[in-house]
Amino acid sequence: MSLIMSVAAVAAEKAPSEKAFEFTLANGLDVVVIPDHRAPVVTQMVWYRVGAADEPPGVSGIAHFLEHLMFKGTDQIPTGQFSKIIARNGGDDNAFTNHDVTAYFQRVAKDRLATVMEMEADRMANLRLSEEDVRTERDVILEERRSRVDNDPGSILQEQMMAALYRNHPYGIPIIGWEHEMKELDRADAFAFYRRFYAPENAILIVAGDVEPDEVKALAEKTFGKIPRQGEAIKRERPREPEHDGSVTVTLEDPRAGRTTVQRYYVVPSYASAEPGEAEALDLMTRIAAHGATGRIYKRLVMEQKSAASAGGWYSDSGRDSGRVGFYAIAGEAHTAEEMEAAIEGVVQELRDKGVTQDELDRARASQIAEFVYNSDSISRMARQYGWRLAVGMSIEDVEDWPERLKAVTVDDIRAVARKYLVEANSVTGILKPEPEYTSSIGDKPAQAAAGDGKRG
Repeated sequence: MSLIMSVAAVAAEKAPSEKAFEFTLANGLDVVVIPDHRAPVVTQMVWYRVGAADEPPGVSGIAHFLEHLMFKGTDQIPTGQFSKIIARNGGDDNAFTNHDVTAYFQRVAKDRLATVMEMEADRMANLRLSEEDVRTERDVILEERRSRVDNDPGSILQEQMMAALYRNHPYGIPIIGWEHEMKELDRADAFAFYRRFYAPENAILIVAGDVEPDEVKALAEKTFGKIPRQGEAIKRERPREPEHDGSVTVTLEDPRAGRTTVQRYYVVPSYASAEPGEAEALDLMTRIAAHGATGRIYKRLVMEQKSAASAGGWYSDSGRDSGRVGFYAIAGEAHTAEEMEAAIEGVVQELRDKGVTQDELDRARASQIAEFVYNSDSISRMARQYGWRLAVGMSIEDVEDWPERLKAVTVDDIRAVARKYLVEANSVTGILKPEPEYTSSIGDKPAQAAAGDGKRG
């Protein structure tokens, strides 16, 4: 047995059978408590079941914009003082926006939990915004877009690939928003979004650290419990993505690019949307194919062929409606985009035709479980793990039973998901070239039958 497998097995045996406790306040706020008494610190997170994919048409970026504005102030907290108060109390805080969620968090000493809980409850119900606050912060998010997207060829390519990958679903709209719509966001847009989605029945409070469920419940009822519910829980209805009938290639030529890079995205189920066992199989498949220096694509392109400077991939698994499997290769000197694309396609074709070996599966599974155990050692990471899954409609059992579901995956399961989802019609290929002239093109290719989310700115 390898060292990784030994660590994972021993740690799993020692893991408690029940890690998290949940209850719901009378106003509909869901609360999850994750006790961990090793140090007198706590992480508090408030997750709203709303993200960029829930934005009304024409106001892209409003979810992320509101996230920024939530730090402005209330009648009790002067403008711009929220984070400063947290810092004076020895803690730190931030927030992030994804397509599916918006979350706010603080890390503080245990004896400051009541303070940050009162502050977070206050801004859930009592946000105050001046026109100057809105104008100033709108300039901030526009500059954020310019620096993180418009000045980065890789980000421009990714934005175009996502728009091509999701032809009807709002996952194709950038979280930060389209610039022309961001410029028009105003105070009325922010308050309309805030009043619709920022309510206790649309939120989850996660408290992890040196606490017990009873004391958290008492504090939550005293603070968040005072906020009246606005109505029934919001139904998240989004446009459905049609069946894809042809792959797309996006090519971006930009003199600012370093080396030629090729990426390939496939639409696949996420953990929240998959049939039983499929997400686990996709997770392990991607790890075998593309995780770090042990992944097939890295070993083939970088170590054996020496044609790429780097190569790898990922499984974006946390979406409410779907996920993505992605592969990439950065060409070495004197190597072309066509070589990188052929190499990626070769790895994908191999997964479909031959699957993976039992030895590869055993190593990948042991590594995944070991990472889960290590992450369980961090109260902040555990708070995020529970928050993500619950906010997209999953359960505490889904989080805690995940290692057991991984153990049930077989080599046949992995080959099945590769054949089902890694198909050309389900993909977008992106090519970034360091050309002297800036051009961009999007072209459809015919399908080949069965062939090869914030941080606060």
